[in-house]
Amino acid sequence: MYSSEKQHIEHFWVVGLNYKKTDATIRGLFAVGQEQYEKLLANAPAKGVHDMFVLSTCNRTEIYGFGNDAGQMAEILCSAGHGDVATFSEVSYCKNGMEAIAHLYHVAAGLDSQILGDYEILGQIKTAVKRAKVHGRIGAFMERLVNSVLQASKAVKTQTVLSGGTVSVSFAAVQYIKQYLETNNRGEAKNKIVVVGTGKIGRVTCRNFVDYLDTKDIVLINRTEETAASLANELGLRHAAFTEMEAELADAEIVVVSTSAQDPVIVKHHLLGKGAKLVIDMSVPTNVAEDARQLLGITFVDVDALSKIKDETLQVRMAEVPKALLIIEAHIAEFAGWYEMRKQVPVLKEVKNKLKTIQIDPHLLHEAEPVQEEKIQKVISNMATKMRRDYTPGCHFITAINDYIA
Repeated sequence: MYSSEKQHIEHFWVVGLNYKKTDATIRGLFAVGQEQYEKLLANAPAKGVHDMFVLSTCNRTEIYGFGNDAGQMAEILCSAGHGDVATFSEVSYCKNGMEAIAHLYHVAAGLDSQILGDYEILGQIKTAVKRAKVHGRIGAFMERLVNSVLQASKAVKTQTVLSGGTVSVSFAAVQYIKQYLETNNRGEAKNKIVVVGTGKIGRVTCRNFVDYLDTKDIVLINRTEETAASLANELGLRHAAFTEMEAELADAEIVVVSTSAQDPVIVKHHLLGKGAKLVIDMSVPTNVAEDARQLLGITFVDVDALSKIKDETLQVRMAEVPKALLIIEAHIAEFAGWYEMRKQVPVLKEVKNKLKTIQIDPHLLHEAEPVQEEKIQKVISNMATKMRRDYTPGCHFITAINDYIA
């Protein structure tokens, strides 16, 4: 069993799958909802993993943490979803050590997103880590790493235009709707839009609809009605109870689904005989049943289709990638420096204890010299600085003694 006390970089892993080798259906098999995540976090120690978190979004599911090997991490991740380890192994990837660490930096900056520069991933990482921390799954190494990753992502956001404008799956839905309306010789959404699911992605989507579609004929529906009511009041929209969904869908022109349910919330009878509709499913796993998608008059779009729509700012953002990589490299180097010094803490403590045993004739000390404890701390700080600069532990130990008695 791997001990969480030995948090060496070579034991750090990321194992997962993303949009590059899987479609939304396959990703849905391994998606980890909130309830599943809670169980996974609670059960991980029994499987030998104490420090970890899981990132599950519409285009990826990944586990980051300390373990013996990739197989151990994959087993833990697969235990939470509906997919099996055999299927997972065919489409997954694993990275170890500094490669795994660099991967997290790239993901957080939007460099590995289905839509380049998608900044919504940062909030999803924060949420995933926060839940893991509540369960005691975030140790000192992981906390420092995540803080560095978040700082790097924010630096990329402010110092480049990689995430310039509105770059996200939720805004891609706005663009798709506009194209849909233009194709049907319509300039604006005059009929009702129903949004099912008002979680984090749903909230952002609703705000984008209000800002860019020039309509307020939008009805919000959520299993927890209070959540939909709160957002509706904020945006000046209407909300309805989940039990009223079928009635609200009947005269809707556009339906957007963004829930975290593990099973479809919209099934065939909800749309059968209700006329032509554009149905956008931003959920993974998919929350619109297969037979409902195939109905006559239903135009169905999932997150994979959204990511492929014409993106006029893509070339501009791609040109910012080298600049973003330089920013990330600087933060990785800083983190690596912290890690190297962290490994030397036992040495520094031992030297400090040795210095305390050395007796110096008070007459040899200058009157302005600090007391022994303060001087020792100053010597240890100087030693740490020199160790960061060049690693020669024996020489530093001798130098520390010389500094102390000088």
